[in-house]
Amino acid sequence: MNRLDYFIARLEANMSPMEYVRSVKENPDQYILLDVRVGPPDIKKDKIKGAVEIPLDRLEERLSELPKDKEIIAYCWDTWCTLAAKAAIILLENGYGAKEMHGGIAAWKTLGLSVSPVDGGKDSLQSCEF
Repeated sequence: MNRLDYFIARLEANMSPMEYVRSVKENPDQYILLDVRVGPPDIKKDKIKGAVEIPLDRLEERLSELPKDKEIIAYCWDTWCTLAAKAAIILLENGYGAKEMHGGIAAWKTLGLSVSPVDGGKDSLQSCEF
């Protein structure tokens, strides 16, 4: 793969937090935000407000909870984390539309966007609020 193809593919596979916010405002029913982080409660205290929580290590067994008619935007901890990329592979292999949110929850919080406490259970599939 040459550099041009790499960068085109990278942009097609990722979405920044600001791109997500803009896209959801334009098409609110088209996206599901998916928190795939794995970690103990003392570290994983909050999540992006409105995100569905399915840890990567449980994703395959819970795929049926996600709609196939929406673009699923997976996020993890930060740019150094690969959980969202791994989740996107699982989703794409199973017929879902998926992208990775670049920068994870760290980028989201840096931009001052809304977070809420982690509830540790299943969230309903709802729209994300900013």
